[in-house]
Amino acid sequence: MTDAWLVVGLGNPGPDYAAHRHSVGHRVIDSLAEQMGEKTKRHKSIAMVAEGRFQPGTDKVILATLMCFMNASGGPIGQLAKFFGIEPDHVIVIHDDVDLPFDTVRIKLGGGHGGQNGVRSTIAHIGADFLRVRVGVGRPAGQKDTAVHVLEPFTKVERETVPNLVADAAGAVESIVLEGLAKAQLRYHSPS
Repeated sequence: MTDAWLVVGLGNPGPDYAAHRHSVGHRVIDSLAEQMGEKTKRHKSIAMVAEGRFQPGTDKVILATLMCFMNASGGPIGQLAKFFGIEPDHVIVIHDDVDLPFDTVRIKLGGGHGGQNGVRSTIAHIGADFLRVRVGVGRPAGQKDTAVHVLEPFTKVERETVPNLVADAAGAVESIVLEGLAKAQLRYHSPS
């Protein structure tokens, strides 16, 4: 199926992790599903999935959040891609990125994992040639461990901006699907 996209928001499962920086990908999927007027439903016990289109007559979009921890994301992503017949170049993975300043969104195709374990797992299962929507959560201040930083909720000040950050990441996904990678990168990488 070449006229479909698999869009996966990375994060850890369950309400205890929902507010963490590491689970920002889940928030983006929730926003996209709401925008499409769809609700996610359990799919083969590996993911919550919603199917729809951003606009009538455009490519089908399968939105997914996984029911496993971040480090094990690759297996379920590979299973979903196989089930829906989607090649890696039509897989978009949304993930937190400590190498980007908070409130920044960047798009790229391929490359390494940059220390992001969900991306590392995905590369191990489907190869590196998938699209990434990188959601900047910033590095921790001082000597705080990065692993601790991503497993904490956004600060009170950050929480005021998170809805805009989620909307930007959702917009980046929509732009990739509707306009293509080059135009999406131009739109989201250009200084405003």
